[in-house]
Amino acid sequence: MADQAVDTYTPLDVPVPPVPAADFYTEQQWKTLLVLADTVIPSIRTPEPDQSSLVKVVPSAEWDAAVAVLASRIKGPDAARLAKQYLEEAPSSNPHFKPALQRLFGQFVHEEGRNGLGLILNALNSRAGSLILTGSTTLLQDQPFEVREKVIRGWETSRLGPLRAIYRAVTSISKKTWVTLSPTICEIIGFPRVPVHGKPADGFEYEFLQIPPGDEPETIETDVVVVGSGCGGGVAAKNLAEAGHRVLVVEKSYHYPSRTFPMKFNEGFVNLFESGGAAMSDDGSMAVLAGSTWGGGGTVNWSAALQTQGYVRQEWSDAGLPFFTSFEFQKSLDRVCDRMGVNTEHIEHNPSNQMILDGARKLGYAAKPVPQNTGNGEHYCGHCTLGCHSAGKKGPGESFLADAANAGATFMEGFNAKRVLFTKTKGGLVASGVEGTWTSRDSHLGTNSQDAVKRTVIIKAKKVVVSCGTLNSPLLLLRSGIKNSQVGRNLHLHPVVVAGAFLEQEIKPWEGGALTTVVNEFEDMDGRGHGTKIEALSMIPAAIIPLLTWTDGFDYKMLASRMAHLAGFITLTKDRDTGRVYPDPVDGRCRIDYTVSAFDRKHILEGLIASAKIAYISGAKEFHSSWREMPPFIRPAEDSDPDSPEGTNNAALQAWISELRRLPLLDPERTLFASAHQMGTCRMGKSPRSSVVDQDCQVWGTHGLYVVDASVFPSASGVNPMVTNMAIADFASRNIAKSMEKPATDGNLMARL
Repeated sequence: MADQAVDTYTPLDVPVPPVPAADFYTEQQWKTLLVLADTVIPSIRTPEPDQSSLVKVVPSAEWDAAVAVLASRIKGPDAARLAKQYLEEAPSSNPHFKPALQRLFGQFVHEEGRNGLGLILNALNSRAGSLILTGSTTLLQDQPFEVREKVIRGWETSRLGPLRAIYRAVTSISKKTWVTLSPTICEIIGFPRVPVHGKPADGFEYEFLQIPPGDEPETIETDVVVVGSGCGGGVAAKNLAEAGHRVLVVEKSYHYPSRTFPMKFNEGFVNLFESGGAAMSDDGSMAVLAGSTWGGGGTVNWSAALQTQGYVRQEWSDAGLPFFTSFEFQKSLDRVCDRMGVNTEHIEHNPSNQMILDGARKLGYAAKPVPQNTGNGEHYCGHCTLGCHSAGKKGPGESFLADAANAGATFMEGFNAKRVLFTKTKGGLVASGVEGTWTSRDSHLGTNSQDAVKRTVIIKAKKVVVSCGTLNSPLLLLRSGIKNSQVGRNLHLHPVVVAGAFLEQEIKPWEGGALTTVVNEFEDMDGRGHGTKIEALSMIPAAIIPLLTWTDGFDYKMLASRMAHLAGFITLTKDRDTGRVYPDPVDGRCRIDYTVSAFDRKHILEGLIASAKIAYISGAKEFHSSWREMPPFIRPAEDSDPDSPEGTNNAALQAWISELRRLPLLDPERTLFASAHQMGTCRMGKSPRSSVVDQDCQVWGTHGLYVVDASVFPSASGVNPMVTNMAIADFASRNIAKSMEKPATDGNLMARL
């Protein structure tokens, strides 16, 4: 195990962007929204004279019991005071809560979503609207607390679709923002500000181009421009720079040194993730977590470094892409793994991952350790979702991009690519560069925004490599005039349902590698490679606690307080059926149209049941999930022996499983699915009629324009996509380097068009 962290280490603060100046809600609308949030996450009090209607009142005995339970878990002399503060706090009492919502809605929620919520808030502020939405002409904020709570619960199963949608939105936003900003939750559960394992270390030091103020566009010339610094772009930059070409890597987000890691919850989600970690599908059923920082998803992922499996490689080869079953592809897989020091020898499983391995063995399920990209060293840190303070995780920022820098590549952060530039030739379109807007770091880090420099930048290049990720690469192609109807389609998300097992013993699930084991037993449930894997997950409180089901504010707070005893599961599903991404019609930001199909939900259900069996055979007391219709399994008091001879044949467990199978199959309106893997929106294929790029990752109908990221996957990879992404980038970028040795002729271009 790694040495204890230096006690005096405190990460540098990273400010969040300022609250948008324009306010899109009135004071009355904000008041109503905060009343809703205070109902979902209430201030809990004992009965008092003239008690405010904004608080949830519980009997004194119930209050005293809750304080005693909470205090028993808290270390330190102020345990009782802290327990009371936790119960009494409400979102509106936190001065950071409203600004966080203003930033969320102003920067990360599209106009349609803002306006839809605004209409509901307006209706709740009128007697006629209140009658329709609450069944009473009395305004919601004037109702007693218990009435408001009952109204919100009723919205979940309302016959009116907009009310079901507002239930999902209000509960999700309230839970997530509360946990992210709560002044007490981390002390209540024992979550430390920095990992207790691992030594802080300085990562690679980068230099970025700076552009002086000016009114005219700035022009930069290079051989290759790589748009995006993630797993695909990092590998491409390394190979092209080492081949002797001038390489410029541009990234819309910003670089943060390891001394800022791990970030606080709010800082981390806003600065390291797409849409501030709040990206959702149009129907609200799918939360999509995608990295948006220097190094992309490789900076915030969970170290899992699985190679593409044989049956997936064969599937892609059978689709007309024989490269995937070639030895060349295997060499690319091995090459990127060697550079990151991928290994299983130095893994020490934390309790959650060990439970999965041991439980799978008891049940006869196929399971194995997951290789880690930890530089052939130990890495017992569970905080890497918010950045790796030890630089021990060898994502692009600590491997391929560093190699690119050492080979002479240059870098630009804060560059938002508007479009790819083309030169028209007799043979067709030849990529000649990229145009975009560069914003200096001042504005992003919340210093004096008047000091920020914004410049239009034109980058002239011989080759353009688009590595913006599955959500954004297709949008850049569309903005650039690419007409292929497949652009943005064929979206795969590896949908998961999150589950959690509460154990008797404290396990501190945030300690140790987030994902070091996988159960493969259910990965091929249709005979064609579609199924689900069971894995552990990063247990950052601000990512996990919001997924716990809400029915009552008091119960929710008490459930959240038990997180130190919670082991998490995900059912990572190789989805057969797809969705799409498309630009918002108002502001052009990425919209996600995806609903998990009934076919794929069947596989998720089997993975969820298998997870419950693993939890049960491991002695778990309770099993919960992000499927709100699923009642939690509560182990009978008399059934305390995990080694009972009947095992998972236990009557109570089997009755619960039978009840699950009778429920509507993971109804998307009552289930929160999540995705940390996005693939396929610029997929590779043998024809422009069914794909966006060819086997060399070159965009059909163009020359010199490539897409090199997970968007080119022909279908879902079925494993965490980092290594597959990097291996494709390794192969493609080496071919690009070779193509630059000899200029293409118009004849060659005509052959492609």
